[in-house]
Amino acid sequence: MSVDTDPTPTSDSDQGSAVATAERPGPAVSEVGADGATEQAVVLTVTPAAMEVVQGVLNTEPDPEQLGLRVEITGTNGAEYSYDLSFENLSDAADDDLRVLQDGLTVMIPAATVPDLTGAVLDTPAAGSAGLVIRNPNRPDPLAGVELDRSGDMASQVQQLLEQVINPGLASHGGFATLVGVDDDNQVYITLGGGCQGCSMTQMTLTQGIQVQLNAAIPEIGNVIDVTDHASGDNPFY
Repeated sequence: MSVDTDPTPTSDSDQGSAVATAERPGPAVSEVGADGATEQAVVLTVTPAAMEVVQGVLNTEPDPEQLGLRVEITGTNGAEYSYDLSFENLSDAADDDLRVLQDGLTVMIPAATVPDLTGAVLDTPAAGSAGLVIRNPNRPDPLAGVELDRSGDMASQVQQLLEQVINPGLASHGGFATLVGVDDDNQVYITLGGGCQGCSMTQMTLTQGIQVQLNAAIPEIGNVIDVTDHASGDNPFY
């Protein structure tokens, strides 16, 4: 099942949405009322639009009443989590899975996924786009497992971060960032290539991705300045 990520934090769910809470992990199924009321932390909210999509696909499966929707964080992709959504036999659920029943659909969330999914929303994308999107207010630690040598000059530190953290994330979109230099005010000058060059999302990529990751690792960094010739890209940036 196709799912994307969306970094936009979300507010309380609309009435009638399916809400998975951390109230009763384990094989027992917690049934959430129409108002989604609970005193426990909300793990995953399924909007009515997303529920319609999921139910539509589920009904094409053999023995749909024996299946539940499994939502799992499988890793990271740059500054975002990556996810797997799949239908699974209810009898195969792990003992510590969080299981919530709403509108006839059982949502199963592995215990290890619950902390990093808490507060997320499963929804449909903007009009004209297919599939589902997960809007998760939580972010992975971009420096997990990364050993950054901070004994070198600023340019060397930025180059390390580009190679080890930022470019692997951009590579999944066919793009990459190249360091041009760092000035005396610690402002970082970069160019974007591949799928990032000419992309209308370039500015958002910089401000929400590269800038955040650089500042998290190297607090002394100033502004990140894009000096790419976007007009020569396939999708010129306006």
